[in-house]
Amino acid sequence: MTLLLSGGLMLGLGSGVALLLGWADRAFRVRVDMRIRKVLELLPGANCGGCGYTGCGEYAEAVAKGESPADQCPVGGPRTADAVARCLGLASEAAFPRKAILHCNTRNETRQRQASYAGAPHCLTAHLVAGVQDCVYGCLGFGDCAKACPFDALILENGVAHINYAHCTGCGACAEVCPRSLLEIIPFKGDSMPVVSCANPDKGPDVRGVCSHGCIGCRACPRKLDCFKMNDSLARIDYSLFNPATDEQGLAAAELCCPMNGIRRAGKPGRNDE
Repeated sequence: MTLLLSGGLMLGLGSGVALLLGWADRAFRVRVDMRIRKVLELLPGANCGGCGYTGCGEYAEAVAKGESPADQCPVGGPRTADAVARCLGLASEAAFPRKAILHCNTRNETRQRQASYAGAPHCLTAHLVAGVQDCVYGCLGFGDCAKACPFDALILENGVAHINYAHCTGCGACAEVCPRSLLEIIPFKGDSMPVVSCANPDKGPDVRGVCSHGCIGCRACPRKLDCFKMNDSLARIDYSLFNPATDEQGLAAAELCCPMNGIRRAGKPGRNDE
């Protein structure tokens, strides 16, 4: 009788525990959206943060939930965007690869650092020191961007940053560390893209005094092509309006009329890729 009671008690306890575990499994189960896993498998896994999220996993979750578009991965580019869109049954729109451009075409007169500067060889540190160079908006050339780039797409030549577009993925790491906001990530709608190679918002005479290629705010380029816009005394390009298929003639006219030769092509061919 004792054995029977003991066996029954153990059987009852075991059944109760099994029922409790089954209920807990259903109540506390973390349901994994298989779409997130599928999107994550399509991403390159660089975890560069160029999409605006901390990593590929977080971005995959946002895309699967409809909180982010499918074309925000700069490393994967259009091919990955198309694959992700097809995976989720979304309309795949034309996506352009995103790459960095540099708003500075500095020459010797603007990159001559004063010999008195003895601080740490970092752009962020030098930016805080007055008189490091004549143009306070130009490339400092200490290479913070090159050090931050995980793809070795930036190099320093004669104290100025240059972009190797064969390696650039548009992750945005360089733009984040530039203390003068000279680097911008734009959609490359062709092999090369136009760039206003200046970030100096000062008036024309002041710009001429520190650089031979800076924008003097003459407003000639907007008269040749609508994508050129004036930000006070500084010309900028609205890349959402630029169409390389129809704007080439206007762009060539804008380049020719620039008295400072400050509009250049980035990419291939382009001075930054030489």
